[in-house]
Amino acid sequence: MTTAKKDQIRALLKSIETGDTASVAVVNEAKYIQHNPQTHEGSEGLASLFKRLSKTEPKVNMVRGFEDGEFVFAQMEYDFSSRKICFEVFRFEDGQAVEHWDNIQERLGPNQSGHSMVDGPTKAVDLEVTERNRTFARSFVESVLVGGQIDQLTDYIDAENYVEHNPRLGDDVAVLRSALEAEDKGRRRIDYHRIHRVLAEGNFVLCVSEGSFDGIPSAFYDLFRLDKGKIAEHWDTTENIAPRSEWKNNNGKF
Repeated sequence: MTTAKKDQIRALLKSIETGDTASVAVVNEAKYIQHNPQTHEGSEGLASLFKRLSKTEPKVNMVRGFEDGEFVFAQMEYDFSSRKICFEVFRFEDGQAVEHWDNIQERLGPNQSGHSMVDGPTKAVDLEVTERNRTFARSFVESVLVGGQIDQLTDYIDAENYVEHNPRLGDDVAVLRSALEAEDKGRRRIDYHRIHRVLAEGNFVLCVSEGSFDGIPSAFYDLFRLDKGKIAEHWDTTENIAPRSEWKNNNGKF
């Protein structure tokens, strides 16, 4: 029986903790394109790298893993001397992973509603409405987050049942509205410029966007859980994008 792509990626990332070299076979290193600007491309084989990292006693846990065609997207917990939350995205070709993106930040919280950055449902359901949910989430990001149409928040979010996992916010949609409207020196503190990718499986949709946070170029990864046609839950990470002069490969963050 063929192993699901997300399970192959789970084993690959777990090998950072275990040092197991067999799982690295899922990656086609000859074609592998790395989009983490802080990672050298091709300087060290993944098997050697992961085996070396395993000696630092890291902890790796895939909290949520999903598949969308040739893509796997996952929310991860890492402990590499400090606890971090990360979204990982891999693209497959001919049965192997050939491209990788990620977005990582320090684990903070719990937030004002008592939620951590990772708790909540983990299994995708409602697979038959995947495309409808993808379209809905994309519209939310494009209209509200990029377009700044904040008055449309409750057109997209189930305000009565909304669960927020951002460590700086809470379940009250009014708190989210205030954060999105906040300005500093005449510019939005949370400023989405464009959406790059929308990945979906069932009721979970990941939107990958570019913008700025407090004036610093940033990548926003937003994971939404939809229920009854509206956004019911949200997890995210925000990561500063290093200046081009500091990049260790030329593939770009997105």
